[in-house]
Amino acid sequence: MKRNNTEQVGEVIRRLLRQEGLETPLNEYRLVDAWKDVVGETIARYTTNIYIKNQVLYVHLSSSVLRQELMMSRQLLVRNLNAQVGSQVIVNIIFR
Repeated sequence: MKRNNTEQVGEVIRRLLRQEGLETPLNEYRLVDAWKDVVGETIARYTTNIYIKNQVLYVHLSSSVLRQELMMSRQLLVRNLNAQVGSQVIVNIIFR
């Protein structure tokens, strides 16, 4: 019974966030926050200025070699980042 109540409370909170227009910004924040967990500490050190605009994640990289490497695995990164958040937040990544 306790688990069912917890699920109900979680659903009420999700509905409230959606109604107040806070669900998308919260998921975007969670996705940007998950970047380091998904790509790892080493790659995260070369990234700066990560933000989302119109379902596109923009990532500034200080290494052109790393940029090329990440571009080849872009779709996998999109899937893994969305899975980490549990929602389709982004559809593409642009590396600069």
